[in-house]
Amino acid sequence: MSKKRMEAEKLTRLEARTRFIQGAGKLALLACCLSLGFVVVATAFPQRRALDKLEAKLTLARERERAVTAERDHRRIELRALREDPAYLEIQARDRLDYSREGERVLRFKRDK
Repeated sequence: MSKKRMEAEKLTRLEARTRFIQGAGKLALLACCLSLGFVVVATAFPQRRALDKLEAKLTLARERERAVTAERDHRRIELRALREDPAYLEIQARDRLDYSREGERVLRFKRDK
């Protein structure tokens, strides 16, 4: 029986070593996967920052484009009014030349530019 008992103890130790080695292998695989994940995430951060900067530039460019478009539309309307509306043309000319009719009261407001 002692021989069987020794074989059983050896078998038990062998099984324990096998479980230990399997656990260590799983732990090593987990460590590799985690480190690979950290590497992927770490390389994504600079790209994300660059993307945020580009999106901020795009937002500013769109705001400038809206302002320029609004100014262009205003100028087109003003040009059309100068060409086609004699009353508007008269108002602009009188304002620029500082003319007024007799008995007419002119109020001037200062503009903040």
